[in-house]
Amino acid sequence: MDGLDLIKTFREVAFRRSFSRAADSLGMSKATVSRYVAELETRSGVRLLNRSTRALSLTDAGQVLLDRSTELVAMAENTLNDLQGHGSHPRGRLRMSAPSGMIAGWMSDVIAEFINLYPDVYVSLVFTNRAIDLIEEGIDIHLTGGRIDDMNLIVRRLVQYDMVVCASPAYWARRGIPQVPEDMGRHDVLSYALMQTTHLPFVTDGRAHEVAVHSRMEANDAIALIELALRGVGVAYVPEPLAQSHLERGALVPVLREHMPRDHWLYAAYSQRRHNSAAMRAMLDFLEKSMMPLGDPPTMPALPPASPVSPATCALSMARDVARATASAGRTDKPPRQ
Repeated sequence: MDGLDLIKTFREVAFRRSFSRAADSLGMSKATVSRYVAELETRSGVRLLNRSTRALSLTDAGQVLLDRSTELVAMAENTLNDLQGHGSHPRGRLRMSAPSGMIAGWMSDVIAEFINLYPDVYVSLVFTNRAIDLIEEGIDIHLTGGRIDDMNLIVRRLVQYDMVVCASPAYWARRGIPQVPEDMGRHDVLSYALMQTTHLPFVTDGRAHEVAVHSRMEANDAIALIELALRGVGVAYVPEPLAQSHLERGALVPVLREHMPRDHWLYAAYSQRRHNSAAMRAMLDFLEKSMMPLGDPPTMPALPPASPVSPATCALSMARDVARATASAGRTDKPPRQ
């Protein structure tokens, strides 16, 4: 047995915190896994794992080996994969996870094209807003717009996207249209449960700042917020690609575009040990090549200034005017695909 095999076996035990689970993952017997780790400890001259009947943990030396071997194992596997990749063909099951609602907008087109391009790959999508362990749950690729702090994961930055503040024409007609971010303080905000619910981030004159808002309700699914905004319940602050179709047809009207932060990215994260999947490599490359920055949004027509509206006929009239103005804006933003 070579040293790389010993290190890879040790890493699997360290990640799984179990000899049995590591053996199942590697397709080896528990006795073989235990023998490999013991051999590595003998060669290194130090104990790498603390073993007990109830738990298994890393020693200080084991943690050092785990941290420092990440790049080594990745480089060795990448080199081997590159050599094998000339004759490999993507096939088999590819398990992916993403936040709820991620399939809306451009992602549905990307997944559909990948499936058509690689008929031998079976894609399994899991949608969840909770924190997940990619290794424990058998996830090959995790898509997320949030920060990833797990040092054991490789992260690819795929595409930048904008957030949008939007509501239905009827809502803006009833409540008035905000001209500056501070105007949001008098509106009913539909909050994303995984973000701050009392403040929203904006940018004014190049300076980032937050505005205190009144949260009317919250949900952990951006699509649910968009559906409620369509019904005139309040104002949604959501990723623009998820609301794009409603914005294009005027069912939702965006405001404060010049005040929106531009530092939001979609990431793909995957674990070191799954890097040898041809299907996974194909999906990562396809995601990277299929997406391109959205760029600056087209200029929207000027919207009516915020003003109190009392008669119902006036509210309906303003709603129609705003809807017509938005629909005729000639938006040309397309899904971020090549």
